[in-house]
Amino acid sequence: MKFSLFYFDGDGSRRNENSYRLLIDSARFADQNGLTALWVPERHFHAFGGLYPNPGLIHAALAMITSNLHLRSGSVVMPLHHPVRVAEDWAVVDNLSGGRAGIAIASGWTMEEFVLSREPHGSRRSAMWRGYEQLVKLLAGEAVRFEDADGNMVDARTLPRPLQAQIPFWLACQSTESFIEAGRRGINVLTSLLGETLEQIAPKIEAYRKSREKHGHDAKSGTVALMTHTFLGDDVEKVKANVVGPFGNYLKTHYHLLEGLAKGMGLDMRLEDFSEDDLDSLLSFGVEGFMKGRSLIGTAESCAPLVEAMAAAGVDEIACLIDFVQDYDLVMGGLPYLADLARRHAAPSDLAVAP
Repeated sequence: MKFSLFYFDGDGSRRNENSYRLLIDSARFADQNGLTALWVPERHFHAFGGLYPNPGLIHAALAMITSNLHLRSGSVVMPLHHPVRVAEDWAVVDNLSGGRAGIAIASGWTMEEFVLSREPHGSRRSAMWRGYEQLVKLLAGEAVRFEDADGNMVDARTLPRPLQAQIPFWLACQSTESFIEAGRRGINVLTSLLGETLEQIAPKIEAYRKSREKHGHDAKSGTVALMTHTFLGDDVEKVKANVVGPFGNYLKTHYHLLEGLAKGMGLDMRLEDFSEDDLDSLLSFGVEGFMKGRSLIGTAESCAPLVEAMAAAGVDEIACLIDFVQDYDLVMGGLPYLADLARRHAAPSDLAVAP
């Protein structure tokens, strides 16, 4: 099993010269302790995740302070960008990093972010695939025809060329249809335990493998990366005490998660109808539920069964979401335990050797 770091919820709402301290220092730690990759999302107009509006820009900086880690978007929202811009940005990242770039693509989520797009929100999936196909050609050095401001069709060929002959791609997936389409196209998969259990995701991974095989791709070679909330320590109760407050605040900002937790408790109510006591009970249930089967929150020993279950379900890489806890010292203090977990579950070829 491979382990990587995933950044998702850095608070960008405050002016702080140390806003990126956790990102930079955890990246250095991961690079020196054999983890596989860094994933940075694209998020707009929300305090949580506001540190990450442009993964390409951030990875250009991280390329300068790392030597081993793969640098991946998690994800580039293709309908929000011209393919030429994406191709140029990620070719730069690939060159600066010595060939360590990787791109996960997504179709987008909220209506708000589509102020950046010329495409309607309802057409986002078709726009994503059209942009992806153009991006692949551009990164391969091929010319792609685009319409200029006067309505003329012109050939565009981007520079610089990436160092890698083929930058690897992932698709951000949740639906079975997306898993199958990723398999058909022969690209990797990035999914999560945000709204589902591992038992619900396992059949989708199987459908992905079957789709790869059906369409002429090696069924075993595609990588399934699973984003998982992660916070480790040396004592389960201490970990729980450290994480319950930050995780509760995190869940309050993600109403779709709270709604799912409410349904899991048999509560058919709108969240705005909940009292403060109701919300406290819901959050307590949520932390317990995530710790028991949807997160790596605990110790290396307590999390081992879930890691093994993920491997049995067909997961190749655990993308450890670490910044939902907004406390620099707590997160950095937990990283050695994560490195220990990675070493315990690594195949000989999984862990990079630090220089």
